[in-house]
Amino acid sequence: MATERLNSILSHLTPTKSGLAALDTKNPDDVVITLAVRTALAKGVKGSFKDTPLDYMIFALMQKVIERSRLDPQLVEDVCLGNVSDGKAAYKVRAAMLGAGFATSAGASSVNRFCSSGLKAVQDIANQIAAGSIEVGLAIGAESMTTGGDRLEQPFHPDIIENDNARDCMQPMGQTSENVGREFDISRAAQDRFAAESYQRAEKAQKAGWFDDEIVPIKTTIKDPKTGEEKEITVTRDEGPRYGTTFETLNKLRPAFPAYGDKSTGGNSSQVTDGAAAILLMKRSKAIELNQPIMAKFCGATVAGVAPRIMGIGPSIAIPKLMTKLGLDLQKDIDVIEVNEAFASMAVYCLNVLKINHAKMNPRGGAIALGHPLGATGARQICTGLSECRRLKKKVLLTSMCIGTGQGMAGLFINEQL
Repeated sequence: MATERLNSILSHLTPTKSGLAALDTKNPDDVVITLAVRTALAKGVKGSFKDTPLDYMIFALMQKVIERSRLDPQLVEDVCLGNVSDGKAAYKVRAAMLGAGFATSAGASSVNRFCSSGLKAVQDIANQIAAGSIEVGLAIGAESMTTGGDRLEQPFHPDIIENDNARDCMQPMGQTSENVGREFDISRAAQDRFAAESYQRAEKAQKAGWFDDEIVPIKTTIKDPKTGEEKEITVTRDEGPRYGTTFETLNKLRPAFPAYGDKSTGGNSSQVTDGAAAILLMKRSKAIELNQPIMAKFCGATVAGVAPRIMGIGPSIAIPKLMTKLGLDLQKDIDVIEVNEAFASMAVYCLNVLKINHAKMNPRGGAIALGHPLGATGARQICTGLSECRRLKKKVLLTSMCIGTGQGMAGLFINEQL
């Protein structure tokens, strides 16, 4: 503690650092991650979590957070759940956190910014800690796509949809993917090649055991659809990767959204998935006081808007905005990049427009191969990205995703477990 205070004092006596050098400096008031874990990602409707309700999924994950962190749960002052499909999410996270052993004096809330909800939950908790509102907080992203959906049940008010962009907020995600492919000339072949690479990377990573340190086992029950018989299982392994997937096999698939175009398919789009992820945060000084391992430093996150009809290109706007705010160079300073593969159309676009080195982007595969549990993805990317940074002994992680209705979000983290 004394060393941290001395470093803080010295930082005020030495010339001001900027860019990566500033972010890599350790100060007592840094917001840090002390635990980042997730469930395995299960296939929606037919996978291992198909009979697992959202409240139990987050309850079981929070129990694992307490177990893995060895932190007194009474010290956690707020829990924020990122979730898209469940209108009762705020009820469920409050009950689940109490059931898991967190204090009645702590708060709980849910947040929904579509596919960035998990990252938004992390940002909200981090901002509270930075402002001094709380000392320790838990951010969760979770989704049961088996039981939920995020489609509009009815159109917007007629006065609203007189505006073209407002009307475009009603477009299905598949339509927006085809818009991106058509408007920016992202060919079916380019999309299938990208998707094949995602599957092949995920297969390699899973076979090598690279996901093992980020996944916690979850016990649940599953019902046989034919007999109705229930049995207890332990879910430990992602179910999305399809071994042996190639460009040729993907190129044979029919378009998934023929009313809107012919490029997006079930093979080059993200999978319907159930899963959850959790990120435990506090100030560096608090982590040292509590003898908690410091995994990474949260450096910041930002959001940006784009036209709703091409919502997939959101990361291409959010990432440069974050780079500018933090004084970073995307090509030179970033080691690992996690861009959510909502569709291959937007992933290929962002890869090309941002001139990203593909070897750095989604090195373990992305949502096309692993799945995209909407509210969980923003937190899941942090778990996977930090695990990859540890494996490679690299420092700087960038995460980003497109967001329905035309937005993008990006976050930056410094790995400290080299």
